[in-house]
Amino acid sequence: MSDEFKIEIVNPEKSFLIKEDVLEVIVPAFEGEMGILKDHISIISFLKPGIITVLSKSGNEKFFVEDGIVEFKNNHLSILTSSIFNLSDMDNSKRQDLLKQAENEASKTEINDQSKYLIDQKIEVLRSLN
Repeated sequence: MSDEFKIEIVNPEKSFLIKEDVLEVIVPAFEGEMGILKDHISIISFLKPGIITVLSKSGNEKFFVEDGIVEFKNNHLSILTSSIFNLSDMDNSKRQDLLKQAENEASKTEINDQSKYLIDQKIEVLRSLN
């Protein structure tokens, strides 16, 4: 019996990634990092800034995501996000640009607690990539 399931990651520009040979996906959910395997219970959750790890028979990939919604149902994982980057395509200058933008946002005085939390998460993840 196959241990594989399907993943689809969509951002506003396009269908970012579609794979059908996925063994496990680790997502940065608000509840904490969540590992998803075939036959996981149905879930819907929000993503916080972090790394999505896709482990598949055709190769492993990592993506930096800023936000989004994740849904798993009937062995189909859907991730909808406004901003995602493949870490293998992300050079140091892109990481530095994202980090600088996040630090500028964090320094604003009119920021609310939820936004501050998310920006701090983003800064922490981007710093860990360097």
